[in-house]
Amino acid sequence: MDALSAAGALITLAALFSWLNYRYIRQPVSVAMLLFSLALSLVLFALGKLGVDASWLAREAIGAIELDRALLDGMLSFLLFAGALHVHLAELARRKWAIAFLASLGVVVSALLAGGALWWVFGALGHPVPLVWCLLFGALISPTDPIAVLAILKSANAEKSLAAKMAGESLLNDGFGIVLFVLFLGIAVSGEQASFGHVSALFVREVLGGALFGLAIGYAAYRLLATVDSYEVEILLTLALVMGGYAAARALHVSGPIAVVVAGVIIANRGLPRAMAAQSRERVGQFWALLDEIFNAVLFIMIGLELLRLELDPLYAWAGALAIPVVLAARFLSVAVAALVPGLRQDFPPYVVAVLTWGGLRGGISVALALALPAGAFRDAIIAVTYVVVLFSILVQGLTLSRLLRRAP
Repeated sequence: MDALSAAGALITLAALFSWLNYRYIRQPVSVAMLLFSLALSLVLFALGKLGVDASWLAREAIGAIELDRALLDGMLSFLLFAGALHVHLAELARRKWAIAFLASLGVVVSALLAGGALWWVFGALGHPVPLVWCLLFGALISPTDPIAVLAILKSANAEKSLAAKMAGESLLNDGFGIVLFVLFLGIAVSGEQASFGHVSALFVREVLGGALFGLAIGYAAYRLLATVDSYEVEILLTLALVMGGYAAARALHVSGPIAVVVAGVIIANRGLPRAMAAQSRERVGQFWALLDEIFNAVLFIMIGLELLRLELDPLYAWAGALAIPVVLAARFLSVAVAALVPGLRQDFPPYVVAVLTWGGLRGGISVALALALPAGAFRDAIIAVTYVVVLFSILVQGLTLSRLLRRAP
């Protein structure tokens, strides 16, 4: 199956599942699409056990559009930009130190704790995995997924400051997660040593470089938007900003996700209110909302169908089940540390720590990074554990987070 046919099959499933969700269950897109695609995967798997191989079409579709490449090189930039268009800079600025802590040191603490605990879990199960590979898991699972988090926040009437922390952290913490991922991957694959200078250079290039590049392209796009009064041209300019900006960031070896988020925040807070007429703002907003819905639906369908391609060893399934409380505990401790920092305590009362812990959803980015791992003796173990944790995060935490957010004082 070629990529065009695969895309057609996935869009058809997205349309059907969206209709079913709208008519019957009314859940957030990420949760509903994953539920339906998992149900489809299980039905196809059961038919296969009965001697009817009906899963080949789904396997070919997700094989033709590989999830890791489709997300990291394609859909991610659109989804991040669409999410950033809803971020209010004033609210973000008021919570800047809390968000900065969660998106930086919080990710590091969580990655080290989750990785170290998983290393112990594998050892206790009699299947030792090198510590650096477990730390690699910690790096890819610790950043909260902006796609899943923003989808839930849209459907829940969360308190404003709490929503700002969750949205801001989820949009910005990918940079730190990717820096750690690249660092541990280099150690695991090539055995290169992690010096302070190497880590610092990687951080400056990826995170700070991405932020500065996003600031530059966002301001340039804002100035261009201010010179026209045509929603068709303005939509094309925002598309060019996302696609061209993300490609240029990759070519410059800076963080594409951070660049797109920063550019999106500039467009949301300067371009939309100051450079566009009311009709253009509405059309541009509708365009990006539609893209967000389409890519969200397709992404979580692909995650569900990916189950058909996984080789789930029972031992890996047990490790994944034990990794769920491990990841939640690491998340809790990384957030609770912020409550001990002078100047941040007022931003992290107990109920906020609880909501941020349960609301730290993991999603497509974690799965994509796991699938991007090179072939090796421990790749299947890391992919299986990641998949189990992500499924729990979206289906259990995602289904209950809205209720928790509404009960927050």
